[in-house]
Amino acid sequence: MLDSMETQEYIVEAELRKVSEIVDILDPLVKEWFFGKFKDFSESQLYGVMNVYERKNILISAPTGNGKTLTSFLAILNYLVSLAKKNELEDKVYCIYSSPLKALNNDIYVNLVRPLEEIEFLASIHGIKLQKIRIGLRTGDTTSYEKAKMLKNPPHIFITTPESLAITLTTKKFIELFYGVEYIIIDEIHSLGNKRGVYLSISLERLEELSKINPVRIGLIATIAPLEEVARFLGGGNRPCLVAEVKVNKKMDIKVLTGVSDLIDTDKYDLHSSLYGLMDKLIQKHKTTVIFTNTRAATERVINHLKEMVPNSYTENIGAHHSALSKEYRFDIEDKLRKGELKVVVTSTSLELGIDIGSIDLVILLGSPKSSARALQR
Repeated sequence: MLDSMETQEYIVEAELRKVSEIVDILDPLVKEWFFGKFKDFSESQLYGVMNVYERKNILISAPTGNGKTLTSFLAILNYLVSLAKKNELEDKVYCIYSSPLKALNNDIYVNLVRPLEEIEFLASIHGIKLQKIRIGLRTGDTTSYEKAKMLKNPPHIFITTPESLAITLTTKKFIELFYGVEYIIIDEIHSLGNKRGVYLSISLERLEELSKINPVRIGLIATIAPLEEVARFLGGGNRPCLVAEVKVNKKMDIKVLTGVSDLIDTDKYDLHSSLYGLMDKLIQKHKTTVIFTNTRAATERVINHLKEMVPNSYTENIGAHHSALSKEYRFDIEDKLRKGELKVVVTSTSLELGIDIGSIDLVILLGSPKSSARALQR
């Protein structure tokens, strides 16, 4: 273990870079695409894009909605597009993106496919021949057919979970695709302070040994402290790692509500009916509501009770989301959430890490998540 003085030598605060620096390194196609979608770079992009381009390990801490994900991918997409223009893309994995949440991985997949399709369209307009940049998704939901398909046409960007990555690293044919990995993105790294994190750190070291090029490590995190400890975990000990902390004053409207005035002497039936009556009133006042429980069983109970107690209101526009449900059902719920087609979604923990949530304007927490960081994340 490193002591605190040794750690300080490796963990360095990142500096804001100039807009002109980032603009200068962008391929014309990527530049045209980016400024066709966004007015300017976000603060996290000013901290991160150039450092990823310069192949420096970096931990980026910023609130949800500050463009962390695009910060991590912009320089990588730029690199892959430049190779694709020269017909130099190889059949190997260039970038691994790992997140502990399958719903977030699905979301990243969708949100990467779209910009690549738009860049390809721009290339066709300008008469530029562009190799296909492939994206692959492997989680516990991935079928044997999809895994075999990846071996025949390896994804250039490989999206996975820590567990699926570890399994992939035990598969001889997949290992051969990882010899040229140049970038590793670890999203929601703050949720890996457990056995999953230990498992992931072993996978990172295996990738380090496999790759001919020392992969750049990019960590994405919401708000947590101390950042130096997380950066040390990301770097894996004595590897240099930059830390970029983006502070945004985000206004929050948080209330603790109850349907009765006395929680102790009110009988169970009145507590139960008052809770669902209060939730119904709140749901009716908002466009889309997400209700967080803490277990799958509680999610199913809440769904059933809402349908029983408000049968004529929104039963056709209510859905459940947790990891025990089928992949197809979860994908459908996530897609409807993005499109604003659902009135209520009840979930356990499977939606708490920040997918593209579209029209949600109310979040209800039934009970405490037992962590202020998790409460804020939800």
